[in-house]
Amino acid sequence: MGEQEALAAGISGELTPFGHRLLARVYYADTDFSGVVYHARYLEFLERGRSDYLRLAGVRHTELLEGQRGEKIVWVVRRMEIDFIRSARMDDVLTIDTRTERISGARIFMAQEIRRGDEALIAAKVEAAIIGENGRPKRFPAEWIAAFMPGGV
Repeated sequence: MGEQEALAAGISGELTPFGHRLLARVYYADTDFSGVVYHARYLEFLERGRSDYLRLAGVRHTELLEGQRGEKIVWVVRRMEIDFIRSARMDDVLTIDTRTERISGARIFMAQEIRRGDEALIAAKVEAAIIGENGRPKRFPAEWIAAFMPGGV
């Protein structure tokens, strides 16, 4: 399946008025011996939500790594805080919501939530930054700020 077909199928989720929403199913590989999602796997669900949010907002990791903005740029997670509220289980369908709280210089502060239906399972706060090849922070381009803060900064 090509990129356009995948997008049409909703594989990258959707942009919403608050940010981004992605649906994901819990598979056997996501669980421990009891059928409950292993705690570290929630990081992967959260990462998928952030990555697909970037993709749909027009920021593609592959283009950044190829230096299409004049220099190779990478995203790094600087800090993450996670509250484990309830457990997900095998075959659950999860909703991963991601929204931008604010952008400051090279940093973006996001709030994420994983739910099963209306039930909150995970609440996370993420601070990410963009850095150049030299490892130094890079300011967010104005067009990215507009894409991630549609209601204004």
